Amino acid sequence: MQQPELRVYLLLENLQRQFAAYLGTPTLARGYPPFEGQHSLIVEVAPGLAIERVIDLALRAVPAVEPGILFVERQFGVLAVHGTRLDDVGRAGAAILDGLGATPSDQLRPRVLYSDVIEDITDQHAVIVNRNRQASMVLPGQTLLVVEMSPALFASAAANAAEKVAPGLTLVDVSMIGAAGRVYLAGSTEQVVVARDEITRVLGEIEGRDS
Repeated sequence: MQQPELRVYLLLENLQRQFAAYLGTPTLARGYPPFEGQHSLIVEVAPGLAIERVIDLALRAVPAVEPGILFVERQFGVLAVHGTRLDDVGRAGAAILDGLGATPSDQLRPRVLYSDVIEDITDQHAVIVNRNRQASMVLPGQTLLVVEMSPALFASAAANAAEKVAPGLTLVDVSMIGAAGRVYLAGSTEQVVVARDEITRVLGEIEGRDS
C-alpha cells in the first residue's frame, strides 16, 4: 500500500482570539471548536483519505486532544486537533509522525506567491471584500493586507503569527484549504506592515522540502 505523503505539519502555539474564533466557525470546523490560548496541530497528507488513518493515530495516542477540522478535498486530507496542554498536542503529533514514518522537515516548504499592502481602500472595495469574508469586516479607509501562499494550510500559521504581533488588526478572511492559501488583514498601515513582515519571517523559518 502506498505510504502517505506528509505535505504540512504545523504546530501552532497559543491560538489568538480572532484566529481561534475563525477555526471554530461551523462552516469550517464542524468539530470541536478551539479557544483562545489553546494549541493546535494542523496536518495535511496525500492521498486525501489517508487523513482518516492520521486522525486515528492522534486520538488513540492522546484522547485528550480534540479534532476541530477533518476534511478530505480532491487530492489532500486535512486534520486540525487542539488542546489546552502543549504537551498533549505535541504527543499527538509525534504519534502521527511515527505512524507515517516521517519527520516535520518532510513537509513542503511554504512559498509566498503574492503579497500587497493596499492603503485607504474605497467603500466599494470594502463592500465587495466583505461579501466573501469568513471572519470580520474591513472598513473603508483602512489599509488591507493580502497574502497568498502555498501549500494553503500555511495561511493558518500566517494568520496566527500576524495576530500575535499586531492584535489590533482585523482578521477579515483566511482561506487555508485548496490550491493556495490566502490571508486578508485590515487596520492601520503601521500595524499591517508589522504583520506582513512577521508573516514573511515566520514562513521563511519553516523547514521543509521544495515543492
